Amino acid sequence: MTTTAEMKNTAVERGHYRRPTAAERSAEGRAKETPRGRVSVAVYAEDLILRTGVEHQIRPRPEIELIADAEADRAQVSLVVVDMVDERTVQLLQRLQRNTTTRTGLVVGFFESGALQTMIECGVAAVLRRGEANQDSLVHLVTAMANGEGVLPGDLLGKLLDHVSSLQRTVLDPRGLSLSTLTTREAEMIRLVSEGYGTAEIAQKTSYSERTVKNVLHEVVTRLELRNRAHAVGYTMRHGLI
Repeated sequence: MTTTAEMKNTAVERGHYRRPTAAERSAEGRAKETPRGRVSVAVYAEDLILRTGVEHQIRPRPEIELIADAEADRAQVSLVVVDMVDERTVQLLQRLQRNTTTRTGLVVGFFESGALQTMIECGVAAVLRRGEANQDSLVHLVTAMANGEGVLPGDLLGKLLDHVSSLQRTVLDPRGLSLSTLTTREAEMIRLVSEGYGTAEIAQKTSYSERTVKNVLHEVVTRLELRNRAHAVGYTMRHGLI
């Protein structure tokens, strides 16, 4: 019986087989070492004890691949473990935010209500209180972030919704703006287009001139890089903007 090695040697002699390069063999070795589906995680902490504790919890789990400091930039998820959100934490979060391929989660001992705005501005995707941090909750946090989800304690979620509502009411509404990519006027006109109204009818209903209506709708189509009004209606409906 012909062995695999003999078959390869014969193929090489006939020019049908190319030996893998050193780089290809190295890549193949790395693929075998790292099972598919694992989430790569880099841990940042303000002291060695905090870092060691979190790493000890998640290291044994097959869903997690802990990343060394030298390769931290390639991590899918960055876990920042601190007692509280202070100036040094903010600086770290801002630095991590610049890496758009990594999502950041915060494991924090004490979370002040004023830190909520900071968390939003720094792009934090998930928060877990250290008192609730165990192996399962940490892995849930990491895998949820890797799947594009956000995780917040219930009380912080309530505060976040209140914050957004207050922002809309006190800052945006007086300026005719909204949290979406559309102003209140733009959203109203697109909504009327979706209901089948033409330019003249929209002008009458909104008390604007037909020229203004045309300009507003043209601005929306151009800014969002859409083809026409129908495309604008479909886009805004799919993204929940109207």
